[in-house]
Amino acid sequence: MSEPNNINYFKKEDNKERITCLLCQHYCKLKEGQVGICGVNKNENGVLKNLVYGHPIALNIDPVEKKPLYHLLPGTTALSFGTVGCNFKCPFCQNWNISQEKKVDRSIYISPEEMVNIALEHNCSSIAYTYNEPTIFYPYARDIGVIARKKGLKNIFVSNGFESKEIIADMPNWLDAANIDLKSWSDGYYKKVLKGGLEGVKDTLRRMVDAGIWVEVTTLLIEGENDSNEDLEAMANFIAKELGRHVPWHLSAFHPDYKMQDHDYTKLTTLQRAQKIAKEAGLYYIYLGNVPVHGDTYCPACGELLIDRTGYSVTLNRIIDGKCPKCNRKIEGVWN
Repeated sequence: MSEPNNINYFKKEDNKERITCLLCQHYCKLKEGQVGICGVNKNENGVLKNLVYGHPIALNIDPVEKKPLYHLLPGTTALSFGTVGCNFKCPFCQNWNISQEKKVDRSIYISPEEMVNIALEHNCSSIAYTYNEPTIFYPYARDIGVIARKKGLKNIFVSNGFESKEIIADMPNWLDAANIDLKSWSDGYYKKVLKGGLEGVKDTLRRMVDAGIWVEVTTLLIEGENDSNEDLEAMANFIAKELGRHVPWHLSAFHPDYKMQDHDYTKLTTLQRAQKIAKEAGLYYIYLGNVPVHGDTYCPACGELLIDRTGYSVTLNRIIDGKCPKCNRKIEGVWN
């Protein structure tokens, strides 16, 4: 059985009629029988019930590079799963059919122990909580992750970065790495379009890095929405100065999906412009995604090719004991 934990996922309000969900920064105040913004956390008899606990809707074995995580166990696979529900409303979501779904398929049940066994049976090196927003199923993810860590597996969050500070404080107990979306540099865009908040995401990124969780950042570039030089410079400088020059930044191309099918595909030249800005800000590791280019890793000190990636495949990995084989510089990441 999963070990019980002492994490409080909710708190009772003074009037006793409501509880406050502590899973994300929306801090939904829920009356009896009410469900939060995410659609899957409910006040049931005065306690928070996670309606998707044990009920994944999507489960695959992916290269860890697909998350994308390029500095965690390159060339290995991750058991990846998600549930229904999300605390954001992104109009470009590629998994909108599950993230914006509220109906839970209770015919599917996978216990935390079973999930870890599936990962081990398929020789995965990690479990990725992904496809929809994992903080909304944190009680389930954590119970899996505690067991997974004991079995030698890494745990990965692929997230929009709107976790509560209470959840982030608990994460170092079991979580190894996270890829966090930095979707825009406009707080107005976050609030009006995505139904989140920029300052909250920035706070999450700072807290995760400070907590010792390995963090990589992804920005889906949508031309005309978040790709101005001014915004890109601000994002790059935030990563470099507040998170660290070693934090990898994945610049991904948008493709029309969900409610944004009237927008154009992101051009390679747009990604390359962003990459140039990131280099000028001093970032060591910048990767382009969703385009047919190599995602190679080079030593920031001597320029040596360390990891050769073609698509999601690692064709060469020359890192030895976490260091460059040529100049012996420590390469930031999780290598074993």
